[in-house]
Amino acid sequence: MTHKQLQLQAEQIREDIINMLVEAGSGHAAGPLGQTDIFTALYFEILNHRPKQPDWPDRDRLIQSDGHCVPVRYATMARAGYFPVSELATLRKLGSRLQGHPERVRLPGIETTSGPLGSGLSQAAGMAYALRMDDSTSRVYCMLGDGELNEGNIWEAAMFAAKYKLANLTAIVDRNYIQIDGPTEQVMPLGDLAAKWAAFGWHVIEIDGHNFEAIISAANLAKAIAERPTVIIAHTIPGKGVDFMEYDYHFHGYFVDVPGAPAKKDQAKVALHELRTLGGQIRSEHQ
Repeated sequence: MTHKQLQLQAEQIREDIINMLVEAGSGHAAGPLGQTDIFTALYFEILNHRPKQPDWPDRDRLIQSDGHCVPVRYATMARAGYFPVSELATLRKLGSRLQGHPERVRLPGIETTSGPLGSGLSQAAGMAYALRMDDSTSRVYCMLGDGELNEGNIWEAAMFAAKYKLANLTAIVDRNYIQIDGPTEQVMPLGDLAAKWAAFGWHVIEIDGHNFEAIISAANLAKAIAERPTVIIAHTIPGKGVDFMEYDYHFHGYFVDVPGAPAKKDQAKVALHELRTLGGQIRSEHQ
């Protein structure tokens, strides 16, 4: 895909996310909107995968440790051809394959069940270790939230991956500086993340998480790193594309009543209008 096509696909996925949350009446907004460009790049450019053969043995594995952000993954998978786009309307419904946190046994293409934060990197490291034992060329990617790095088992997994030189493992940290209770640096300061990961023996790349060239280049660079895992620290805007949501930790969850934002019942209409306007601007800029 060209960068224009990736941008347009991302804006469609953001619209899908809003529509899904409205239909469900619950879910998470800020993180999924902020991660959309990363997931678009992963599914349409980076991952070696086959949507019509989700269990293809030679596929790359994508572990979503911050499972509450799964609406972005569902929307991206649907647009990539894993299942009909119409199924997105079943998010969080009783009996749906699209639960509020991803469940491996429900939906083909989901590698792990995630809910408890902090577990994904351990799962990803274990998979990377096993794949190397099998002489597989498949890679493992693990999506992490920055607030999730408060969990100690993340750092246990980081030590394991460095000790065993898991060069087939790439972690991606969504560095958006918010978590459910407030700004990350107030809740539990993370400080210099690049220095932390480097001290744990990882190759570190910092990027703008909304720049497709930077996202794809970082993933390609990670493939060239030998003898150690790579972490991509992707700086993103929570609530990207919706003005009243951007940078506001209140929108970590579903639409809420906060000062300065439209009333809750009007927020979806405003959000969709802003996203569609942005999509139109992207189209006109590239004509």
